[in-house]
Amino acid sequence: MTITDEDCLPETLAFNAQFEAAAASRPARGRGLDPATLALLRRNRLAGDAPPLRLPQGRDRTVGGGVKVRVFVPERVEGAYLHIHGGGWAFGSADGQDERLWHLAEQARLAVVSVDYRLAPEHPFPAGPDDCEAAARWLVQHAAAEFGTERLLIGGESAGAHLSVVTLLRLRDRHGITGAFRAAQLLFGPYDLSMTPSQRAFGPRPLLSNTDALHGSYALFTPGMGEEERRSPEVSPLFADLTGLPPARIVVGTEDPLLDDSLFLAARWEAAGAPVQLGVVAGAMHGFTLFPLAVTERELRRERDFLAFAGR
Repeated sequence: MTITDEDCLPETLAFNAQFEAAAASRPARGRGLDPATLALLRRNRLAGDAPPLRLPQGRDRTVGGGVKVRVFVPERVEGAYLHIHGGGWAFGSADGQDERLWHLAEQARLAVVSVDYRLAPEHPFPAGPDDCEAAARWLVQHAAAEFGTERLLIGGESAGAHLSVVTLLRLRDRHGITGAFRAAQLLFGPYDLSMTPSQRAFGPRPLLSNTDALHGSYALFTPGMGEEERRSPEVSPLFADLTGLPPARIVVGTEDPLLDDSLFLAARWEAAGAPVQLGVVAGAMHGFTLFPLAVTERELRRERDFLAFAGR
């Protein structure tokens, strides 16, 4: 395992300490997420306390038999990126990070299609994966006509990274589609919903995610499922056959309870025959790209460069 960005470690750790110190003023995301807290998390930016900014460059559309997406199309298009947002499968939205997605679209010359998948607990598993699968199939069928490109990419953050892998597996297993998506960009995802050792050992430390928060998210997304049921490859892609998947870039921080998920997935992905770029960011907590840090600027630049050139 190669750890990056150690020169930024003092700033990163200082931010973590500041975040922990402010824990009492943030809504708890552990077991038993109440409706009022869920409504607050859905109304505000991920990890923020203000509503997201919607840019005029984003267009809301309905595709694939009723799935809502938000589309950003720059002047020059050299690929299409299916983006799947995070939020523990229970909050977050396709319009929750317009600024970032529009900058990515312009700088990487990508049409960005962000999926507004249905959220738990109102719509638990498999509703979210169903929506992402439908959006992916629509893009496979219509990207050339809509955006003038057949170079397709997929990716997301946290729950969105999980849903990205699930979507690739569904395309392969249900529709015989392999190779359509030429690369995957996967940031700090949970790939074993029965919990990897790092998830179990992280404990109550009040960073953006911890052991309790993960338990709570899994209970909302897969209600009534026991640990063994959550090991199903359809739920936890770490247990799936990963052959036929595209090259991937997998990123996680050393202070993330999902560290093992990325390490284990990268090893299995590469063993299945596809190249992997693994980035382990020194001192970074779960969701670190949401915050104004030097490592965030670096990661967004690395993500942009990967998506601009992957699959050409």
